[in-house]
Amino acid sequence: MISVSDIRNGATIEIDNNVWQIVDFQHVKPGKGAAFVRTKMKNVKSGAVVERTFNPNEKFPKARIDTRQMQYLYENDGLYNFMDNETYDQSELTALQLGDAVKYLKENMEISIMFFQGNIIGVDLPVAVELEVVETDPGIRGDTATGGTKPAKMETGCVVRVPLFINIGDVLRIDTRTGEYLERA
Repeated sequence: MISVSDIRNGATIEIDNNVWQIVDFQHVKPGKGAAFVRTKMKNVKSGAVVERTFNPNEKFPKARIDTRQMQYLYENDGLYNFMDNETYDQSELTALQLGDAVKYLKENMEISIMFFQGNIIGVDLPVAVELEVVETDPGIRGDTATGGTKPAKMETGCVVRVPLFINIGDVLRIDTRTGEYLERA
């Protein structure tokens, strides 16, 4: 059991048969009235973020989440196949289970798969991935990095806003949390 007063960012707790990860928390001690803890929590299965307030004496079971390094192999009829690097067992995930991670998956990419009670509940991508530009308007000589942006389609199919000087074939580093261009690789 974990006490609400012991909550920290990144902690996982179990509430109403759902696994929640603490994104942000704040211990509040008003001048009048009882203290409380204000949290922003993310449902690990669905990705939904909610804000919730707790009394400091509440307790919840700590959710035990295991992570395993797995390699993305291929996509077949909407199922994404992964291989465990230690046991060589293969698992299939749907696009719904992967969420936004589908936009950044490349074959042979190493990612962390999260398990709760033996079931896959989500994936944890690296903070940035390197993707090649396959479609964009041509860059024009004299365009600067601070001028403007244009859309660029990456090798995985996602579209990212990039500076005007980026061309087809450039390899870019993309932030997987925000989907924004970071730099050329």
